[in-house]
Amino acid sequence: MGFFAKLKSFFSGRRPLSKDLYEELEDILIQSDIGYEMTAKIVEKLEKEAQKQHIVDSDGIYTLLRQVLEGFLIRENIPLPLKEGQVNVILVMGVNGVGKTTTIGKLAAKLTAEGKRVVLGAADTFRAAAVEQLEIWAERAGADFIRG
Repeated sequence: MGFFAKLKSFFSGRRPLSKDLYEELEDILIQSDIGYEMTAKIVEKLEKEAQKQHIVDSDGIYTLLRQVLEGFLIRENIPLPLKEGQVNVILVMGVNGVGKTTTIGKLAAKLTAEGKRVVLGAADTFRAAAVEQLEIWAERAGADFIRG
């Protein structure tokens, strides 16, 4: 089950907002590799916004959580710190279902559009069809592809 599907399932059904609910949410976020510090910031912001918007049960909190998470994301026009004239390596890792392969494909397309030579390498991919999906993204982006 993907990250947002897991969250939606967690919040489905009317459950009152409580300390226990927020602690369970913290567990889900930490298990999803968000990290303790970021999880604490997300949950703190969520609690404050829920109080401000008078949300009292889990039905309304899922949409609010998405908004809070989006607020922590880097939005646009933030350059990658790449060093010109050198080989740059971008390692992408995370739990299943968070969009790593799609993000890699979009990054490859962006970088090749900027005239950079891009090589995608599939490593440590256990999901069925992950290697093939990454290869398709490489083809679309005009990037080279290496499989293990």
